[in-house]
Amino acid sequence: MVDQTSLQYTAEHEWVQVLGDIATVGITAFAADKLGDVVFVDLPAVGSTVASGKVVGEIESTKSVGELFAPVDGEVTEINEAVVASPELVNSDPFGDGWLVKVRFTELPALLSHTEYSLLVGE
Repeated sequence: MVDQTSLQYTAEHEWVQVLGDIATVGITAFAADKLGDVVFVDLPAVGSTVASGKVVGEIESTKSVGELFAPVDGEVTEINEAVVASPELVNSDPFGDGWLVKVRFTELPALLSHTEYSLLVGE
């Protein structure tokens, strides 16, 4: 599990960990809790291009379907095959083994700090 205070966030409840020009993306524990038990994850193909703010996948739970938004413009370099095989990882370890995609980006947009995100969700 990563240090949540070192991450950046979107208003759509994704977290972003930046290492060089790669952004690792997942959904927050808040989002996973609101979705309920995740049963299926549809992620973009490796090599596909994503655009910040656009839908790139879906996360289905026993009670709803949530959209996954790209927090950055770039190319998908890796998807978490473990989550595809075991979607419940999104619930059990959203900030660790439940990460979703890695994207090589050229420019990082303005994202929320941990404090700003905490205020957004009322934590």
